[in-house]
Amino acid sequence: MYGEDVLSGNWRRRKVIPEVEAEADLVVEDADSGFCGAVVGFEFGAVVLEDRHGKRRNFPLEPAAFLLEGQVVTLTKPVAVQAPPRQLRTASGSTAVGNVRAQVAKASRIWVEGIHDAALVERIWGDDLRIEGVVVEPLDGIDDLAGAVRDFRPARGRRVGVLVDHLVPGSKESRIVAAVTDPNVLVTGHPYIDVWQAVKPERVGLRAWPVIPPGQPWKEGVCRAVGIGQPYEMWRRILSSVNSYKDVETPLINAMERLIDFVTEPSEPPAADRR
Repeated sequence: MYGEDVLSGNWRRRKVIPEVEAEADLVVEDADSGFCGAVVGFEFGAVVLEDRHGKRRNFPLEPAAFLLEGQVVTLTKPVAVQAPPRQLRTASGSTAVGNVRAQVAKASRIWVEGIHDAALVERIWGDDLRIEGVVVEPLDGIDDLAGAVRDFRPARGRRVGVLVDHLVPGSKESRIVAAVTDPNVLVTGHPYIDVWQAVKPERVGLRAWPVIPPGQPWKEGVCRAVGIGQPYEMWRRILSSVNSYKDVETPLINAMERLIDFVTEPSEPPAADRR
């Protein structure tokens, strides 16, 4: 009359209720109320379900309180996965090195044509150069570059890297550079008339840099073309638009990377000195 013997079989064995992480958009049903919805979040320790009509209700995360595809389950809050620490980068794109003090300046130098070039180099490569202990020095133009090199007396461990504007075949700059033949000096450059032009024009709100007729002062011509009174005002706008290497043109990046590699390359004595 009572059917099968309730004491028969392994009655001590309890039914195991599976635990399921309540991931976003998982569709479950509250076993008591029959409310069915997708997981959309958590509030005050309860899971928030949203049904197909957009109605939301909160349900405590109690054992065996939900149905998943008709099976009783216990929902659990997903364990937050800690994202791996993001690798920080300097403005030049190099891996940032934390808690490292700037080195004492080494004998090698990087020379640039003027203070605008120096400020732009500092903006992008300053962190890297401080770690390497390399000082950037602005020249007042490169008309007497050969004389400056003679005065500096480059040597092993005392190298000079020079960044030159408008270094293109046939230019005055290319003729000046050709006179420098010291193996401890590397001259690189970019094709732009001025370092201003090495900044991508869209960063300063321009479609392209204005074309200034030959014979006219280039910076003043740019200021007139864009409606800015003085070059210092235009320069302030340009420099503030640069935050990383992504804001400047590739020829400048390539030139600077070559110079940094050159002046930081370990100096190796001649074979005769290594015996």
